Amino acid sequence: MPPAAALPATPPPARRGRPPKTAAERDEGNRRQALITAAARLFRSKGFNGTSTRDIAAAADMQSGSPFYFFQSKQALLHAVMQEGMASAVASQAQALAALGARAPAQEKLRTLVRHHFEVLLGPGSDFIPVMLYEWRSLTPDERVSIGAQKDAYEAVWMPVLRALHRAGRLKARPEVARLFVFGALNWSVQWFSDRGTLSLDELTAQALLLFTGDE
Repeated sequence: MPPAAALPATPPPARRGRPPKTAAERDEGNRRQALITAAARLFRSKGFNGTSTRDIAAAADMQSGSPFYFFQSKQALLHAVMQEGMASAVASQAQALAALGARAPAQEKLRTLVRHHFEVLLGPGSDFIPVMLYEWRSLTPDERVSIGAQKDAYEAVWMPVLRALHRAGRLKARPEVARLFVFGALNWSVQWFSDRGTLSLDELTAQALLLFTGDE
């Protein structure tokens, strides 16, 4: 009796999702990120108008024309700095609240939001959001719309917390007005806070909570 024919091997299941990036793609991503990081640092220290693409390339250890491989213009790079900064802030804020837990008291949620915002403004690698505060007028109208949408999404997370505190009598101001005052006060800290001063970010958070709700 002739031997049975061997069955064909079952092909491995096809991978789902995006294929892994090649080394060249990873290198391009790293170089683009290096340009954004260098641009954020220079835009913050020298201003948008005072920074050239040559300055950015040199800070990222690249040739003077390298930024134009990734971005059409210095203007596009400014938009990317703010866009990436806001996207990172939105994501890290969500993580901070998720770690706290949905059932946490509103005062603890406010503490977490304030502490996270100080980290975004004043912590390591914190050039992105201050650039947005300093250089908002340098954006085109369309760019302001896109960054404004990210900013609104970031700030909207605070509203349920402020409303809960208001209902409990812990926040006296109307929540929608309180949000404006809170962000105005917190954002202004980029003008005067020094990490060589006497306050840590935790202590700064405690002082802010005393101001807003009377509780640390």
